Amino acid sequence: MSKVCEISGNKRQVGHRVSHANNKRKHVFEPNLVTKKLFVPELGKSVRVRISTRILRTIDKIGLSATLKKYGKTLKDL
Repeated sequence: MSKVCEISGNKRQVGHRVSHANNKRKHVFEPNLVTKKLFVPELGKSVRVRISTRILRTIDKIGLSATLKKYGKTLKDL
C-alpha cells in the first residue's frame, strides 16, 4: 500500500536529522495517513479512502465535494 494521500497527493519527503554538532543523517518524513469511510451524499453511499489527517480536517470544515473541487479531483477518482 503506497503512502500517498488520495485527495491531496501528500507523500513522503526526504530530509536530514541535524544534531547540535551539525551532524546530518538521512531521514524520511512520512505523511499522517488514515483509512476512513466517508459518506458521499451525491452517491448515497460510503466510500473508503486513504487520506491525510490534514485533509480530514479540511473535509470536516468545508465538506467533501468542496475539498475535492479545491484539489482538482472528482468522485470517480475516489
